[in-house]
Amino acid sequence: MRHGKKVNHLGRKKAHRTAMLANMACSLIEHKRINTTVAKAKALKQFIEPLITKSKAENNVSADKGTHNRRIVFKNLRDKYAVTELFSVVSEKVADRPGGYTRIIKLGTRLGDNADMAMIELVDFNEIYNASKTPAKKTTRRSRAKKTDDAPKADTPVENTSEEKSEE
Repeated sequence: MRHGKKVNHLGRKKAHRTAMLANMACSLIEHKRINTTVAKAKALKQFIEPLITKSKAENNVSADKGTHNRRIVFKNLRDKYAVTELFSVVSEKVADRPGGYTRIIKLGTRLGDNADMAMIELVDFNEIYNASKTPAKKTTRRSRAKKTDDAPKADTPVENTSEEKSEE
């Protein structure tokens, strides 16, 4: 029975698993999207979302708390360039988002071993998907005002020039 076992071990020992997730997280921060298996994508989502939340919190707290958050994130990522990118570019982009910073899109199966593949991406960095989402226009619940009589009335004859030309 698997009571209380919330971590997917991914068939690896703890040191290998944490190193792999740290490398995948650095790649995700650098490239904004990566392709991997569905199981690794789900594990990466649980790994990176708390780190993004810590990077967001730096802007809202004092300097010593911000330094503490940087050190915690660096302990997990082990790449100072990824930490810098996370705290500068990514945290500004996701500042108003209350959570759910990543999206997993299933891609099908891998050709060699038929493993389920997925693309994991940072939600706010997909320009194609976010460009189509313009703010909805406000609608009113009241009835529409009646239009004025600009159009010709139905009882007035309308000449059809195409029929006259065909008769001649």
